[in-house]
Amino acid sequence: MKSPAKKNASTQAASAPSLRLDDQLCFALYAASRAMTQTYRPLLTALGLTYPQYLVMLVLWETDGVSVGELGSRLFLDSGTLTPLLKRLEALGVLGRQRAKGDERSVIVSLTTKGRGLRTRALSVPAAMACRTGMTARHAFALRDELKEFTQAMTCSIPTQEEESK
Repeated sequence: MKSPAKKNASTQAASAPSLRLDDQLCFALYAASRAMTQTYRPLLTALGLTYPQYLVMLVLWETDGVSVGELGSRLFLDSGTLTPLLKRLEALGVLGRQRAKGDERSVIVSLTTKGRGLRTRALSVPAAMACRTGMTARHAFALRDELKEFTQAMTCSIPTQEEESK
């Protein structure tokens, strides 16, 4: 039987903050994200898209004709990251950008005929990815929902620039 002093020391060690890489939630999420992106790569290469481009297309296939600001909000991307991405997709001929009527500051992103046609080819991607995860649909949906909740909680806890400067 452990002495009270040894038991207390092991309890404290178990609850102490760890700087081990494999103990970090952030690293588990990062590694999972990289694995997911790498698994998508061959499927998306066949469509002529990168993973970030695919995400933009998913938004547009869901709702065509959205502003750059709306796209950025949906994808958690700032305009400095999103604008070059949109320019590359425009060069591929799958979308177009134009100033909004009535508000010259807003740019509307819309699918082209080629972009709408690409949707049909992309329909096989979700099923192929589901097979590659090895998870049941129920487990995958539960994980997705947990990650959405986690993202919402983390987004709410991000300090504003004013809070950081204090």
